[in-house]
Amino acid sequence: MAQPLLDREFLERLERLTVHWTKSFPGLVGGHNRSRFAGSGQEFLDHRHFHHGDDLRAVNWRAYMRLEKLFLKMFQVEPRVPVRILLDTSASMALAEGKFEFASKLAGALAYVGLVRLEAITIQPFGEKLHDAINCGGGRHRFAPAADFLGKLKPGGRTKYLDIAREVAATYPQRGLLIVISDFLGDDSCEKPVQYLADLGHELLLLHVWADEDRTPPWSGELELVDAETGQRMELSFEDDVRTLYTERFDAYARGLRDLALRKGGRYIGLSTSGSVEEAVFGPLSQAQAVY
Repeated sequence: MAQPLLDREFLERLERLTVHWTKSFPGLVGGHNRSRFAGSGQEFLDHRHFHHGDDLRAVNWRAYMRLEKLFLKMFQVEPRVPVRILLDTSASMALAEGKFEFASKLAGALAYVGLVRLEAITIQPFGEKLHDAINCGGGRHRFAPAADFLGKLKPGGRTKYLDIAREVAATYPQRGLLIVISDFLGDDSCEKPVQYLADLGHELLLLHVWADEDRTPPWSGELELVDAETGQRMELSFEDDVRTLYTERFDAYARGLRDLALRKGGRYIGLSTSGSVEEAVFGPLSQAQAVY
């Protein structure tokens, strides 16, 4: 039997969180507006477990009388800020063991947080082009199709960031939160495409996923390197001084992405796959208030 994308205990912890953004989108609601309670023009959609700090006015007291457990009533408010999770499925994501699995679970965790809070979620895989996406919303019971969708994705092909940025702009004209989960490795620079999307009014959350070997290659001696996406070959002598220089350049590239995101009113979070997705969500993502 296949293992679930995310285990039940982790999902229950995720129910306490909200996907957060800072940009104001006129005419839209959601995200950092934590209350989703009864009122005029609202449609009941789902329940979730009660957590410390929640508003007691939203408790389903009839359910409590029957089950002796506290559940919050969740209501839909329209229109909502769209949350698009752009997941890199290019070949470089498969190079290090566990990197693509980590990225897929991270996408699933963020999708679940959004679903519990009744956000409108799109999971959009990309490589050379945008692949088939899945749209979901309306509560935690809509998570199973999203998890199944993520579990069937297979990385492969090249990344063309500029083409992707143009296609995203054409496919998703309504401004919203763009969460990009990628190793940001490709045969073209991703900085101008990222700036282009920010200039269109989207808020960017860049989740830079890397394996330890991406940042500090463990190999030594005479090597022939083959680009996983382009097939280009390069011969070099890989010794300690070259490894140190490589790590320095990797860190400088990451700082460049971070500085670009900050200049454009977005956020950048670097995530090593040496830790778990749960540690990433309740560590760096929570500390940066990408979720809270």
